[in-house]
Amino acid sequence: GGGRCNFTNRLLTRQNATERFLSRNPRFALSALSRYTPADFIARLDAAGIAWHEKHLGQLFCDGKATQIIDLLLRDLRAAGGVLSLETEIERVERAGDGFLVTTSQGPIRAASVIVATGGKSIPKMGASSLGYEIAQKFGLDIVETRPALVPLTFAEQDLARTAPLSGLARPVDLRLGKTHFAEDLLFTHRGLSGPAILQISSYWREGDTLKIDLAPGNDIAAALSEQRDAAGRQALHNALARHLP
Repeated sequence: GGGRCNFTNRLLTRQNATERFLSRNPRFALSALSRYTPADFIARLDAAGIAWHEKHLGQLFCDGKATQIIDLLLRDLRAAGGVLSLETEIERVERAGDGFLVTTSQGPIRAASVIVATGGKSIPKMGASSLGYEIAQKFGLDIVETRPALVPLTFAEQDLARTAPLSGLARPVDLRLGKTHFAEDLLFTHRGLSGPAILQISSYWREGDTLKIDLAPGNDIAAALSEQRDAAGRQALHNALARHLP
């Protein structure tokens, strides 16, 4: 969130949670989202005196730095008796009697229960790996084939040459893939397309799929150009379009 921490979304409700949780089992997160709602987390921040503001589409951000959220959660962790061990590699997890034995680079840890919450494997330079999937497979859990999600779309060289001059330009768009669509910002980059709309649709896109991008949502450009011609006479197309698009 640009260092401000996009910490929740006010528009998330129990009614729309299954639509917003992309999964083969969309009801998986329903109980957690029902028992601890966005309003609960907002109240937690208010009690801690952390100021926040709302952007479009219900997105909530800190007024200050994201480290405020980190500090709050670390305080909660310590208050609950939790211990945070950094720079500690998990080497293996195995059953040991009624519990588990976790072998780490800092020595063994015995526990009655183990929660594997390693996230995905998308950013190795931040420490992400496939460890979580390997542990799950070891204990006989089925693994859904992994694929890129919430990522930019990159272009081949021949296509990139057409869009590279637009690098850095952002536009509110309506982006569609079949029945799925997002009305958010699109960002042209030196490698292709990014921005919230693209990151969202990337979770649904497959190689060969066609995306439809409306760069002027809610506007009939053809009608607007016709009106401009009637009012101002002939003019260069790029000058006429400049009123509507960068």
